[in-house]
Amino acid sequence: MQIYFAASIRGGRALQARYQAIVAHLQQAGHTVLSEGVAFATLQDAGLDDRAIYAQDVAWLDASDLVVAEVSVPSLGVGYEIGYALHRRRIPVICLCEEGAPLSAMIHGNPDPALRLIWYRDLDGALAGLDAQIAALTPPD
Repeated sequence: MQIYFAASIRGGRALQARYQAIVAHLQQAGHTVLSEGVAFATLQDAGLDDRAIYAQDVAWLDASDLVVAEVSVPSLGVGYEIGYALHRRRIPVICLCEEGAPLSAMIHGNPDPALRLIWYRDLDGALAGLDAQIAALTPPD
């Protein structure tokens, strides 16, 4: 499956190691993570300006089957990517949020069945929930 991973960049990088673990887990499960660079300790934007970053990210969203978004750290960009995936692409979005994090009502209150929210206590819980949701979205062979 082609997955777009969304997580805070300019909004704060406090959970970068967690992002890296999530991306690695998805890749080990055989998925292609188009936006894997979001999880890198050092962002690799190759000197791209904001328009080029936008164009690159939208192209990746357009090529994705699923968006996985870590939403514990508020981010305008992640919110935009979730909205784009749901309303423009009409593809599923799985949001991971650490228990106690201040989640936006626009995510928490969204009744769209394509948006799935996983509250987690630790990384193992996040990954287990993610695996279960991806399995539920994947048609049987």
